[in-house]
Amino acid sequence: MAEKMKAVGLYEYLPADNPKSLQDVEVDKPSAAGRDLLVEIKAVSVNPVDTKVRAPKEGQEDEPKILGWDASGIVRETGSEVTMFQPGDEVYYAGAVNRPGSNSEYHLVDERIVGRKPSALSFSEAAAVPLTTITAWEALFERMNIPRDKEENKDRSILMIGAAGGVGSIAVQLAAEAGLTVIGTASRKETEEWTRSHGADYVINHYENFREQLEKHGFQDVDYIFCMNATETHWESMSDVIKPQGKICTIVEAKENLNMNLIKNKSVSFLWEFMFTRPVYETEDMIRQHELLQEASQMFDDGTLKTTVTKKLSGLHGENMRKAHQILEEGRMIGKLVVEVQTQ
Repeated sequence: MAEKMKAVGLYEYLPADNPKSLQDVEVDKPSAAGRDLLVEIKAVSVNPVDTKVRAPKEGQEDEPKILGWDASGIVRETGSEVTMFQPGDEVYYAGAVNRPGSNSEYHLVDERIVGRKPSALSFSEAAAVPLTTITAWEALFERMNIPRDKEENKDRSILMIGAAGGVGSIAVQLAAEAGLTVIGTASRKETEEWTRSHGADYVINHYENFREQLEKHGFQDVDYIFCMNATETHWESMSDVIKPQGKICTIVEAKENLNMNLIKNKSVSFLWEFMFTRPVYETEDMIRQHELLQEASQMFDDGTLKTTVTKKLSGLHGENMRKAHQILEEGRMIGKLVVEVQTQ
């Protein structure tokens, strides 16, 4: 008889305040094969992707669907093809959206998208950062091909829309470290302070005219724009202030068609970033996520980067996961929310 493990899963797609939306379940404990690691989960964090997958929609699941795409823990088993990790290693990763998630006692993940947990961070602090670090890193350095050379970037600027969120909190740090002039958007005193504390040189309000605010700070336009909130809402403003031959990258699907003609005469590049592309399609360069997590781990250890966890819940169970989803859906989170596994 298969060994069982506890998890949080869903059978129906329901509002987060419905007790049936995310439930305590028991499922078979998996075993590692191939390039997979079996990780004992110590902490997870909750991202907008979790709430989007859980959001009310038609359809039911015969087996519980387990969410969770951010985790830290300890490797307990390795598949026969694993070469980079061994049992006992402490790791952090974001997983793949097309596989069962990490809201469980144990979790299978491909070693090519796993990094060594930063030793300077607790499991909770580490669980807050993989998905957002991968997203920010890929958007800045791989999609927009921003050089990581302070001398090259000394006269270049980037506008980050939604700079106080999970991805923004890492992206601001990475861009500042690369030597860019960072302009973040925020609309509340606490989010403005958070954005500045993570390295933004200037902060503007995303509910007000971009050009007028930028000109007050001495900018006619910006070299890069990283959009992490409401792409269609800000599209005209982004098109207006992006520099000719500049680059715009977004992680937020548009709810309506974008008028690409607005950026045609400027020869502006428009780019998408979806951090699950590599693991879902098992691209030839899938191991890049391992490599960047390894490099980021060193940056967390030496203090170049800092964790972005701002709220913790203790106990990986249905009630806490429902609470976490509700908090995220309020749309006022600064940084990241982590759910710790309770130790006996």
